[in-house]
Amino acid sequence: MTKTITAIIADDEPLLRYQLKKMLADFWPELDILASCANGKEAFDAIAEAQPDIAFLDIRMPEMDGMTLARRINQHTKCPLVVFVTAYDEYAVRAFEANAIDYLLKPLNEKRLEKCVLKIKQHFTNSSKRENVADINAFFEKIESLHAVEHKRYLKWVRVQKGDDIELVHCSDIQFFKAEDKYISLYKKNKTLSDVFLLRGSLRELLSQLDPDEFWQVHRSIIVNVNAIEKIKRDCTGKIQLIIGGHVLQVSRAMQDKFLYNI
Repeated sequence: MTKTITAIIADDEPLLRYQLKKMLADFWPELDILASCANGKEAFDAIAEAQPDIAFLDIRMPEMDGMTLARRINQHTKCPLVVFVTAYDEYAVRAFEANAIDYLLKPLNEKRLEKCVLKIKQHFTNSSKRENVADINAFFEKIESLHAVEHKRYLKWVRVQKGDDIELVHCSDIQFFKAEDKYISLYKKNKTLSDVFLLRGSLRELLSQLDPDEFWQVHRSIIVNVNAIEKIKRDCTGKIQLIIGGHVLQVSRAMQDKFLYNI
Protein backbone atom coordinates (compact mmCIF):
# COMPACT_ATOMS: atom_id res chain seq x y z
CA MET A 1 0.00 0.00 0.00
CA THR A 2 1.32 3.47 -0.90
CA LYS A 3 2.17 5.57 2.13
CA THR A 4 0.03 8.70 2.56
CA ILE A 5 2.15 11.86 2.49
CA THR A 6 1.26 14.29 5.30
CA ALA A 7 1.85 18.00 5.83
CA ILE A 8 1.21 20.99 8.08
CA ILE A 9 0.70 24.63 7.08
CA ALA A 10 1.96 27.48 9.28
CA ASP A 11 1.20 31.13 8.49
CA ASP A 12 -0.21 33.97 10.57
CA GLU A 13 -2.50 35.08 7.71
CA PRO A 14 -5.79 33.09 7.89
CA LEU A 15 -6.62 33.82 4.24
CA LEU A 16 -3.29 32.50 3.05
CA ARG A 17 -3.60 29.31 5.13
CA TYR A 18 -7.06 28.75 3.67
CA GLN A 19 -5.89 29.52 0.14
CA LEU A 20 -2.86 27.22 0.32
CA LYS A 21 -4.93 24.37 1.76
CA LYS A 22 -7.53 24.67 -1.04
CA MET A 23 -4.90 24.91 -3.76
CA LEU A 24 -3.06 21.87 -2.41
CA ALA A 25 -6.34 19.96 -2.38
CA ASP A 26 -6.68 20.68 -6.11
CA PHE A 27 -3.11 19.89 -7.14
CA TRP A 28 -2.43 17.08 -4.65
CA PRO A 29 -5.73 15.63 -3.37
CA GLU A 30 -3.93 12.67 -1.77
CA LEU A 31 -1.91 14.95 0.50
CA ASP A 32 -3.18 14.81 4.09
CA ILE A 33 -3.03 18.22 5.83
CA LEU A 34 -2.71 17.34 9.52
CA ALA A 35 -2.73 20.86 10.98
CA SER A 36 -3.09 24.53 10.08
CA CYS A 37 -1.15 26.73 12.50
CA ALA A 38 -1.24 30.48 13.14
CA ASN A 39 2.27 30.86 14.60
CA GLY A 40 5.63 29.16 14.92
CA LYS A 41 5.03 27.71 18.38
CA GLU A 42 1.80 26.03 17.28
CA ALA A 43 3.63 24.64 14.25
CA PHE A 44 6.53 23.32 16.37
CA ASP A 45 4.12 21.49 18.67
CA ALA A 46 2.14 20.11 15.71
CA ILE A 47 5.31 18.84 14.02
CA ALA A 48 6.55 17.21 17.23
CA GLU A 49 3.20 15.46 17.74
CA ALA A 50 2.15 14.54 14.20
CA GLN A 51 5.59 14.17 12.55
CA PRO A 52 4.44 15.28 9.08
CA ASP A 53 6.44 14.64 5.92
CA ILE A 54 6.22 18.28 4.77
CA ALA A 55 6.01 21.63 6.55
CA PHE A 56 4.87 24.73 4.66
CA LEU A 57 6.29 27.56 6.79
CA ASP A 58 5.86 31.32 6.53
CA ILE A 59 9.20 33.04 7.12
CA ARG A 60 7.62 35.78 9.24
CA MET A 61 5.42 34.51 12.06
CA PRO A 62 4.75 35.52 15.68
CA GLU A 63 5.95 33.41 18.62
CA MET A 64 8.65 31.76 16.47
CA ASP A 65 9.61 32.75 12.92
CA GLY A 66 9.86 30.19 10.15
CA MET A 67 13.66 30.12 10.03
CA THR A 68 14.03 29.53 13.76
CA LEU A 69 11.38 26.83 13.56
CA ALA A 70 13.12 25.12 10.63
CA ARG A 71 16.42 25.14 12.53
CA ARG A 72 14.80 23.51 15.54
CA ILE A 73 12.98 20.80 13.63
CA ASN A 74 16.13 20.12 11.59
CA GLN A 75 17.55 18.65 14.80
CA HIS A 76 14.74 16.08 14.97
CA THR A 77 15.39 12.49 13.97
CA LYS A 78 12.40 12.69 11.61
CA CYS A 79 12.71 16.11 10.01
CA PRO A 80 9.96 17.16 7.56
CA LEU A 81 10.75 18.61 4.18
CA VAL A 82 10.47 22.39 4.59
CA VAL A 83 8.83 24.62 1.98
CA PHE A 84 9.12 28.29 2.84
CA VAL A 85 6.29 30.68 2.02
CA THR A 86 7.77 34.13 1.49
CA ALA A 87 7.09 37.55 0.02
CA TYR A 88 10.69 38.00 -1.15
CA ASP A 89 11.29 39.09 -4.71
CA GLU A 90 11.50 36.23 -7.21
CA TYR A 91 14.97 37.20 -8.36
CA ALA A 92 16.30 37.20 -4.81
CA VAL A 93 14.81 33.77 -4.17
CA ARG A 94 16.50 32.39 -7.29
CA ALA A 95 19.83 32.92 -5.55
CA PHE A 96 18.88 30.10 -3.18
CA GLU A 97 17.62 27.59 -5.76
CA ALA A 98 20.86 25.61 -5.48
CA ASN A 99 19.60 24.50 -2.08
CA ALA A 100 17.13 21.62 -2.08
CA ILE A 101 14.44 23.43 -0.05
CA ASP A 102 11.63 24.79 -2.20
CA TYR A 103 9.82 28.12 -1.98
CA LEU A 104 6.37 29.58 -2.58
CA LEU A 105 6.10 33.29 -3.23
CA LYS A 106 3.33 35.49 -1.93
CA PRO A 107 0.84 36.04 -3.44
CA LEU A 108 0.43 32.35 -4.19
CA ASN A 109 0.45 31.38 -7.84
CA GLU A 110 -1.18 28.23 -9.25
CA LYS A 111 1.59 27.41 -11.73
CA ARG A 112 4.33 27.90 -9.14
CA LEU A 113 2.50 25.72 -6.63
CA GLU A 114 2.01 22.99 -9.23
CA LYS A 115 5.75 23.06 -9.95
CA CYS A 116 6.48 22.86 -6.22
CA VAL A 117 4.15 19.86 -5.80
CA LEU A 118 5.84 18.02 -8.67
CA LYS A 119 9.26 18.72 -7.18
CA ILE A 120 8.19 17.38 -3.77
CA LYS A 121 6.67 14.25 -5.31
CA GLN A 122 9.87 13.58 -7.23
CA HIS A 123 11.84 14.08 -4.05
CA PHE A 124 9.88 11.42 -2.18
CA THR A 125 10.25 9.07 -5.11
CA ASN A 126 13.93 9.54 -5.89
CA SER A 127 15.86 10.81 -2.88
CA SER A 128 16.11 11.02 0.88
CA LYS A 129 15.03 14.08 2.83
CA ARG A 130 18.44 14.32 4.51
CA GLU A 131 20.00 15.23 1.18
CA ASN A 132 17.52 18.08 0.91
CA VAL A 133 18.45 19.69 4.23
CA ALA A 134 22.22 19.25 3.96
CA ASP A 135 22.77 22.89 3.05
CA ILE A 136 20.10 24.38 5.31
CA ASN A 137 22.46 26.46 7.47
CA ALA A 138 23.96 28.16 4.41
CA PHE A 139 20.44 28.92 3.24
CA PHE A 140 19.52 30.47 6.58
CA GLU A 141 22.54 32.77 6.53
CA LYS A 142 21.63 34.03 3.05
CA ILE A 143 17.92 34.48 3.68
CA GLU A 144 18.51 36.20 7.03
CA SER A 145 20.84 38.75 5.43
CA LEU A 146 18.19 39.39 2.77
CA HIS A 147 15.51 39.65 5.47
CA ALA A 148 17.55 42.30 7.31
CA VAL A 149 18.03 44.42 4.19
CA GLU A 150 14.40 44.13 3.12
CA HIS A 151 13.04 44.83 6.58
CA LYS A 152 15.05 48.04 7.02
CA ARG A 153 13.72 49.70 3.92
CA TYR A 154 10.00 49.19 4.52
CA LEU A 155 8.04 52.31 5.35
CA LYS A 156 6.30 52.51 8.72
CA TRP A 157 4.96 56.01 8.17
CA VAL A 158 4.01 57.91 5.02
CA ARG A 159 4.48 61.67 4.98
CA VAL A 160 1.51 63.44 3.41
CA GLN A 161 0.37 67.00 2.94
CA LYS A 162 -3.16 68.40 3.09
CA GLY A 163 -3.33 72.11 2.46
CA ASP A 164 -0.59 73.74 4.54
CA ASP A 165 -0.48 70.90 7.05
CA ILE A 166 1.96 67.98 7.03
CA GLU A 167 0.84 64.70 8.57
CA LEU A 168 2.47 61.33 9.16
CA VAL A 169 0.13 58.42 8.39
CA HIS A 170 1.02 55.06 9.93
CA CYS A 171 0.95 52.24 7.38
CA SER A 172 -1.52 50.27 9.50
CA ASP A 173 -4.05 53.11 9.04
CA ILE A 174 -3.76 53.11 5.25
CA GLN A 175 -6.57 51.42 3.32
CA PHE A 176 -5.19 51.68 -0.20
CA PHE A 177 -3.26 53.81 -2.69
CA LYS A 178 -4.64 54.78 -6.09
CA ALA A 179 -2.65 56.33 -8.94
CA GLU A 180 -4.48 59.25 -10.53
CA ASP A 181 -2.80 61.32 -13.27
CA LYS A 182 0.46 62.68 -11.84
CA TYR A 183 -0.42 62.00 -8.21
CA ILE A 184 -1.14 59.08 -5.89
CA SER A 185 -4.19 59.25 -3.64
CA LEU A 186 -3.69 57.75 -0.17
CA TYR A 187 -6.91 56.58 1.48
CA LYS A 188 -6.75 56.53 5.27
CA LYS A 189 -9.37 54.83 7.41
CA ASN A 190 -11.67 57.05 9.44
CA LYS A 191 -14.79 56.45 11.53
CA THR A 192 -17.09 56.99 8.57
CA LEU A 193 -15.63 58.14 5.25
CA SER A 194 -11.98 57.72 4.27
CA ASP A 195 -9.55 60.62 4.55
CA VAL A 196 -7.79 61.21 1.23
CA PHE A 197 -4.29 62.67 0.82
CA LEU A 198 -2.22 63.30 -2.29
CA LEU A 199 1.34 62.08 -2.80
CA ARG A 200 3.86 62.78 -5.52
CA GLY A 201 5.79 59.96 -7.17
CA SER A 202 5.15 56.71 -9.00
CA LEU A 203 3.19 53.71 -7.77
CA ARG A 204 6.10 51.42 -8.64
CA GLU A 205 8.53 53.40 -6.49
CA LEU A 206 6.04 53.46 -3.62
CA LEU A 207 5.41 49.71 -3.84
CA SER A 208 9.15 48.99 -3.47
CA GLN A 209 9.10 50.79 -0.10
CA LEU A 210 6.07 48.96 1.33
CA ASP A 211 6.06 45.66 3.21
CA PRO A 212 4.99 43.00 0.66
CA ASP A 213 3.34 41.01 3.44
CA GLU A 214 0.98 43.92 4.06
CA PHE A 215 0.55 45.67 0.71
CA TRP A 216 -0.34 44.03 -2.62
CA GLN A 217 -0.71 45.63 -6.02
CA VAL A 218 -4.04 44.35 -7.33
CA HIS A 219 -4.30 46.60 -10.36
CA ARG A 220 -1.83 48.70 -12.31
CA SER A 221 -3.23 51.76 -10.51
CA ILE A 222 -4.08 50.30 -7.07
CA ILE A 223 -2.13 49.02 -4.05
CA VAL A 224 -4.19 47.72 -1.13
CA ASN A 225 -3.46 47.08 2.52
CA VAL A 226 -4.36 43.38 2.85
CA ASN A 227 -5.45 43.89 6.45
CA ALA A 228 -8.00 46.51 5.36
CA ILE A 229 -9.91 44.18 3.02
CA GLU A 230 -13.44 43.71 4.36
CA LYS A 231 -14.92 41.56 1.62
CA ILE A 232 -13.90 39.84 -1.62
CA LYS A 233 -16.65 39.22 -4.16
CA ARG A 234 -17.40 38.80 -7.86
CA ASP A 235 -19.42 41.15 -10.01
CA CYS A 236 -21.99 39.99 -12.59
CA THR A 237 -19.23 39.44 -15.18
CA GLY A 238 -17.14 37.27 -12.87
CA LYS A 239 -14.49 39.91 -12.14
CA ILE A 240 -13.16 40.02 -8.60
CA GLN A 241 -13.81 43.10 -6.48
CA LEU A 242 -12.44 44.15 -3.08
CA ILE A 243 -14.51 46.09 -0.55
CA ILE A 244 -12.43 48.45 1.62
CA GLY A 245 -14.04 51.18 3.72
CA GLY A 246 -17.08 51.32 1.44
CA HIS A 247 -14.92 51.59 -1.68
CA VAL A 248 -15.27 48.99 -4.44
CA LEU A 249 -11.89 48.21 -6.04
CA GLN A 250 -11.43 46.11 -9.16
CA VAL A 251 -8.80 43.38 -9.22
CA SER A 252 -7.13 43.06 -12.62
CA ARG A 253 -7.28 39.71 -14.39
CA ALA A 254 -3.51 39.33 -14.04
CA MET A 255 -3.79 39.56 -10.23
CA GLN A 256 -6.85 37.38 -9.66
CA ASP A 257 -4.89 34.27 -8.62
CA LYS A 258 -4.40 35.84 -5.16
CA PHE A 259 -8.08 35.87 -4.43
CA LEU A 260 -9.46 33.08 -6.62
CA TYR A 261 -9.57 30.53 -3.79
CA ASN A 262 -10.76 32.95 -1.08
CA ILE A 263 -14.22 33.62 -2.55
